[in-house]
Amino acid sequence: MPLFQLILIAIIQGVTEFLPVSSSGHLILLPGLTGLEDQGAVIDVAVHLGTLFAVILFFWADVQVALAGTLRLLQGKLDTPGAFLALCLAIATVPVVIVGLILHLTGLSDAMRSITVIGWTMLIFGLFLYWADQTGAQDRTADRWSLRHAVIMGLWQAVALIPGTSRSGITISAARQLGYARSDAAKLAMLMSIPTILASGVVLGIDVASRADAAAARDGAIAAGFAFVAALLALGIMMRLLRSVSFTPYVIYRVILGIILLAIAYS
Repeated sequence: MPLFQLILIAIIQGVTEFLPVSSSGHLILLPGLTGLEDQGAVIDVAVHLGTLFAVILFFWADVQVALAGTLRLLQGKLDTPGAFLALCLAIATVPVVIVGLILHLTGLSDAMRSITVIGWTMLIFGLFLYWADQTGAQDRTADRWSLRHAVIMGLWQAVALIPGTSRSGITISAARQLGYARSDAAKLAMLMSIPTILASGVVLGIDVASRADAAAARDGAIAAGFAFVAALLALGIMMRLLRSVSFTPYVIYRVILGIILLAIAYS
């Protein structure tokens, strides 16, 4: 695959994975609107791994707490904040894993990869983000995450399997409606992305492992590297901006893109 296309795919994935604008939607639209070759499953796995490493590095302190808590949890102990965080993350991941496997095995995930679907989800869930952000309280912090809220956010995260919804966008929307401050809502959404991206990477990785060759592995490594850098920069910018800016700019982008896509789909 040409280097330019690899870099373009990596930047799109890296930037849009954590911004509430849908990475899957943009990656589906890229070949459909530009005529470029579809990147294929190998590159999809690679760029997801790149963004996974980025979010782990960015939230490394919290990841360490969760990893230590996971060890306690595996021992049947729920006596530390880390163990409780690990339990919440596990519970929040269950719905998306179950729904994702169903969609993957039935082929429904491919059936939803259309400009029409992405146009509607961009528009509808963009407006949902605006409503949740404007009406939600800001009196809860990430360290007050509860099992009930983990279940609610996990169920909403499963909805993001519909292309164009945005995993980060829908989980941030859910957290804002539950009363979490903007930066804390984003932090919880990013932490939830780690086991989710890991699970999807394993599923995709099993599918492509036997088909990957040396050229595909090289392309994947390049794409993963650029996706890592792009995701790290996007995370830093978004978390810094959330101290003073709402999610409205992302909503405006989603609404405009959704209207454009629907106009193309129905023309």
